[in-house]
Amino acid sequence: MTGVLKEKVVVVTGATGGIGSAIVRAVGAAGGVPVIVHHGEAAAATALAESVGVGALVREVDVRDWDQVAGLVDDVLAERGRLDVLVNNAGIMAEVPFTEMTRADWDATMDVDLTGVFLCARHAAVPMLAAGGGAIVNVSSQLAFKGAAGYTAYCAAKAGVAGLTRALAREIGPTVRVTAIAPGPVASPMTDPYATDEWLAERTGPLVIGRLAEPEEIAASVVFLASEAGSLMHGQTLHANGGGVLA
Repeated sequence: MTGVLKEKVVVVTGATGGIGSAIVRAVGAAGGVPVIVHHGEAAAATALAESVGVGALVREVDVRDWDQVAGLVDDVLAERGRLDVLVNNAGIMAEVPFTEMTRADWDATMDVDLTGVFLCARHAAVPMLAAGGGAIVNVSSQLAFKGAAGYTAYCAAKAGVAGLTRALAREIGPTVRVTAIAPGPVASPMTDPYATDEWLAERTGPLVIGRLAEPEEIAASVVFLASEAGSLMHGQTLHANGGGVLA
């Protein structure tokens, strides 16, 4: 997909994780200029920017904070003069049995996984509309559609992301094209410590592909949605989850 994002400025939140860093590298390979947004991972973000090159920017932002997100958008516009694509990838996932879940547990997940998506989209949409175009790609999850024991808050937040995507497409599309992606389980440093044979069988058994996805496969789907190749995708969730959800 070389050149499909040529010179487009692409903000990627949660950019230092397994999926996030793959998205950043894919954006660079597609000719885009990534803005690497992290929270407390300056060294990893700087190393990623150096490896990608192409004028990548690094910004530390708490996506839960209105003023910090607003400042991010202002910085990008001041530094690069445009904001073409937002990839809402920042998220957390905690396993908590529902009958043991506290309000703090619920809020922690909702604040990052749903409110963070709202805040970033809210601030990015304004200059995109003013410029007459743009794309927002939200990272949901197959669990938004399947559910999972022990992950009530995560499932609810990611379902909210899918709903927010549909609503935004109706309101700010087609000028700003809003889509989502729903990955399944992905091989990453975060999952490596848990990847016993039993763990892998439980998570990959329901998948058509019968294996974990690679971060690069998710990144390729994000680049597709962000580029003109995905021009007919509006408000839709792309199920890049190896057949975990057949929809």
